[in-house]
Order: sequence, then C-alpha cells, then structure tokens
Amino acid sequence: MFCDFQDGTYVKSPSDKLTYGTMMFVRVVILQDMAGYMSKAATISIRYSAVRRQSELKPGEPEPQILDYTTQQYKLFPNLAACFALRFNAAWLWNMYNSVTAELEEGDLDRLPELHALSCCLKAVCTADVAHGVETCRLACGGHGYMTCSSMPSIYGLVTAASTYEGENTVLLLQTARYLIKAWQQAVGGMALTPTVAYLKHAVTGNTGLRRWENTAECIVRAHQQVAAGKIKMCADNMDRRIRGGISPEDAWNMTSIELAQCAEAHARAIIVNRFVETVAELIVSDALKTVLTQLSELYGVYWLLQKSGDFLMYSDVTSQDISSLQKWMEQLLAQIRPNAVGIVDGFDICDEILSSALGCYDGRVYERLFEEASKSPLNKEPVNISFQKYLKPFLKASL
Repeated sequence: MFCDFQDGTYVKSPSDKLTYGTMMFVRVVILQDMAGYMSKAATISIRYSAVRRQSELKPGEPEPQILDYTTQQYKLFPNLAACFALRFNAAWLWNMYNSVTAELEEGDLDRLPELHALSCCLKAVCTADVAHGVETCRLACGGHGYMTCSSMPSIYGLVTAASTYEGENTVLLLQTARYLIKAWQQAVGGMALTPTVAYLKHAVTGNTGLRRWENTAECIVRAHQQVAAGKIKMCADNMDRRIRGGISPEDAWNMTSIELAQCAEAHARAIIVNRFVETVAELIVSDALKTVLTQLSELYGVYWLLQKSGDFLMYSDVTSQDISSLQKWMEQLLAQIRPNAVGIVDGFDICDEILSSALGCYDGRVYERLFEEASKSPLNKEPVNISFQKYLKPFLKASL
C-alpha cells in the first residue's frame, strides 16, 4: 500500500482506502483460523463426551455417555454447527476478498467499503463467538478440561487473543456501523445498495415481510435480516433525533455507540446465518450428508434466535407464542444430530498429533492417556514419593 525505498523516500498510496488491504487480508485469515480452533475444541469435547459416563439417567440402568444428556448437547452441538458456519463464511469472504483485490488492481474501488465492513464485523463477531464457544467446550469436559494435556487451555488462550489483535472488536463493530448508517441513508434516498445490505430496502419501504411464523430455514434467515434492519433503523433515527436537538454529529455518534455496535453485530449474524443456509442448499452432496448439514444450519439459526429472543420479538415475525415452538424445534434438532455427532467431528480429520489432546484422541483411550500424561510428571516417578516417608508419615503417626 505504501512504498519505502532504500534511500528513505516515502511514497503514499494513490488512495487512502488501499491501506485497508493488508488489514482485511489478515481479518479474512483470522476467520479461517477461528474455524480451525473451534473444530479442535468441538472434536475434543464431543469425543470425550462419548467416552465419559456419569450418573444414572434412569434408576438401575448403566451410567450413560454424558453426550446423551440434552444439556450437554445444548452446550456442544451449537458450537459444532458454528464450525461449519465459520468455514462457509470464511470461504465466501476469501473469494470476495480475491475478487475485490482483482478489481482494485484495475482501479475499481467500488466494492472496497463493503468488503471492509464485512471483514470488520465478521472478525469481531466470530472471534467473540469462538472464544465463548471454546470456553463452553472446556467447561463441558469438567475438571479434565482444565488440564494442560486436554489442549483446551492452549486453544482458549489462542482464540481469546484474537478478540484484540488486528482491530479490537468494539472498534471494528463501530467501523461496520458507519457503513451501515451510510447504507441506510442510501436506501432512504432510493439509491442502489450492495448485495449484503439489500435487505434494508424492505425496512425503508415498510414492506418488512411480516407474516405468520413458520419453523423453516427461510424464516430464520428473514428474521435475522429483520432484526438487523430494525436495529440499523433505530440507530439512524436516534442519531437524527439527537442532531436535530442541537447535538453535534460526533457527540451524537458517541451517545448512540452502544446501539451502533449492536446493529453491526446483528448485521454480521444475518450474514453468517444467510451464508450458512445458502451454502448448504447449494452443495452437491449425498442426501444423507445434506440432511445432516441442514440440521446443523437450522440449529445454528434457531440457537441464536433464542439467545437473542428479545430482539426477534421486537423486530421480526416471531411472536411470544412462537418461542415455545422454537425451543421444541431446537431440542428435536439436538436429538437428530446426536447419533452423528462423533462421525461429524471425525470428518474434520484432525489427527491426534495435531489435536494433542488426551481427551480428544481418536481411539477413545481417554483415561489410559490421562494416566500416561500424569506419569510424565517428576512427582510421579516413584509409586510413593519420598516426601511421604520422610515427612508426612512421621507427622501422621505423631498425630495419633
């Protein structure tokens, strides 16, 4: 973007916008990395949950695999779905980056703002989601998840760092919000919109598409877009109200910044859900695989709808009467994914050497590997440590 020659001469890029190129590249790569880390955490926690048995689900029956508990499925399966959502969105954004880069070389800067806005909000939302997702997977492994040999602590440390490097997440969301406010103003003015914000046209015209809710992928996508559009409209209205009241545009922006960050997050989720659903629909794969991927895409959308139910009740087709139906749908999806969960993570094809986890090993020998790892400690070289004979045993005898 800028050239520093050997003699120290500094030559500025023809356009300030080109300086975003390297940052956008790194953010796209971060998205790909997050998909990999989330896949590792999901693999470890799901394999462990298929080996670990605990408590009697029914009196007198053998202890079930903890993966049979609905609460465990609720912790793990949305994060399993997130692995695919991240992969598909990362691939889509990578293709868009390459396309826009080629256009830049021809002097066409038209799509650069859209790419910049997308790379900002997707990086922010996905890194935050993966940090929370990895921690959830770690907690789902109980105390063993905190052991170094589980690999969960190292994965968690790597993903949490991503929330601040190459742009702190709140700052990035506000960068996207600037683009969204401009897009809203363009929509109000009847101007053409880029594909990723085209849904704003319905909010501007009042044709929000409100209709009777149905538990379908199409309704999930539309509802996420309605929420994003509603939040963007609210931010634009609040900004205008404050400016008309005599507040400077800069102060009005700062006063509205909480809502602005939230509208950028809603926009990112609408993009992620839409790309997930559309990619699965376009895939040419076997019917069995298409069914599993469809279940995962629906689970991802329903999970976030229920997580943000207040927003959906405010802005989308969803009514309070639909929440119980959505909860039941999510529980059905969890049960449908359960028989294939281990096979899905096996399909990630992460070898044991890369996974480096006693809990997530392919052969399922969790406890043997935990014992092997514990045996590596210098404190465990002897069956009974010498300190017991020298100090603890005499102390115990003296206490009798």
